[in-house]
Amino acid sequence: MLRKHKKHRLVAEINVVPYIDVMLVLLIVFMVTAPLLMQGVKVDLPQAPSEPLKKKEEPLIVSIRKDGSLYINLGKNEKQAVPLEDIKRQVKNVLTGKPDTAVLVWGDEAVEYGKVVSLMTHLQSVGAESVGLVTESPAP
Repeated sequence: MLRKHKKHRLVAEINVVPYIDVMLVLLIVFMVTAPLLMQGVKVDLPQAPSEPLKKKEEPLIVSIRKDGSLYINLGKNEKQAVPLEDIKRQVKNVLTGKPDTAVLVWGDEAVEYGKVVSLMTHLQSVGAESVGLVTESPAP
């Protein structure tokens, strides 16, 4: 018997199913890692109703615990206490390169008011024109 060979025409369509799978996996990865991006030292922030910052660049965060120890979100050792002079030097270096960088203070609510004001004064002395305080929104 004589067989006729059908010519199979090539399909010029892109199969998007694998791309959708990859997109969903990436979405899950980003959802898991997003809360980890703005981590710092654990402090109990005071609660106050306030508007969030609308800056595009990542802010420089200096944290102060209730025992007065200071931390900064630069480098590999974000969870290691840093002396005030080192923080001043690091903030000055960052602001020299990027003067529009926001400087924020995460102060534990149990920290003495004078320590927070003193820290803010030191940060302003090295070039931080405006130093913001981070608070948490009150629970409804």
